[in-house]
Amino acid sequence: MESLVPFIIQIITGVIGGEAVGAAFRHAAMGQVAKILSGAIGGLGGGAILGSLMGVDPAAAAGAMNGILTNVIGGAGGGAILTAIVGAIMSSMNKTA
Repeated sequence: MESLVPFIIQIITGVIGGEAVGAAFRHAAMGQVAKILSGAIGGLGGGAILGSLMGVDPAAAAGAMNGILTNVIGGAGGGAILTAIVGAIMSSMNKTA
């Protein structure tokens, strides 16, 4: 169970980051499900990338404050970035149609 904690943190903070970007850019043609999914996937990806760049093992980072902070920052950033990319793609697709 302890090895799942970093992934849960990354998913939750990714969804929060995705929702923040979705609220900031209301002109993006995204529904709630798209924001939640892109935020969660981006949170996992961002947390994994930042963790590997900083040399933090996700399974061993559950109890370390540095690991938790890395998971939170990477998850929120990754969720926000991927949601912004998906929102831009979806709004450009709606303009051409």
